Amino acid sequence: MTILGVDPGTLTTGYGIIELTKGTLSVLSCDAVKNESTDPMPVRLKKIFETLSLVMDQFNPDMLAIETAFYGKNAQSALKLGQARGVILLAAVKKNIPTHEYSPREIKKALVGHGNASKQQVQYMIQSQLQLKKLPKGFDTTDALAVAICHLQRSLQPAKRYVSWEAFLSSHPEKIRHHPKAKQA
Repeated sequence: MTILGVDPGTLTTGYGIIELTKGTLSVLSCDAVKNESTDPMPVRLKKIFETLSLVMDQFNPDMLAIETAFYGKNAQSALKLGQARGVILLAAVKKNIPTHEYSPREIKKALVGHGNASKQQVQYMIQSQLQLKKLPKGFDTTDALAVAICHLQRSLQPAKRYVSWEAFLSSHPEKIRHHPKAKQA
């Protein structure tokens, strides 16, 4: 199984390709698409699309895992991130590569065990799980590898089935809006 993980951004888009063969996990490639802040947005998006399309052609991944958009206070940043994600998803769809999305918290939880992990903790786990002698350059690249590993872990776990909504809600009381364990907005 070959997975392309992507950490999207308009200035830097990290990507990492991992492969699981006969129980051995290895990195086939990892890098980042770097754009200049002075480049117009259409030029940045074209570079992201073309670079990742070439990576997909070269490694023919079975699936793409991408980090979902982080919704912060800056609407303009969220819009730009959405554009980068759009061209990445388009590249995958054009190559008939199934896509899966994970939130930053899900990714951190899958790698480190909790959703509030620091970037350094994620890097440490990437280096440990992939048995890398040295870390790839930049958080964007290690974050992309983390997205790929998160998807690998999720795809290997059997899906938990619930017989009813009541069974689901009893297993997840935090999902109930007025439950004491639920986060209040």
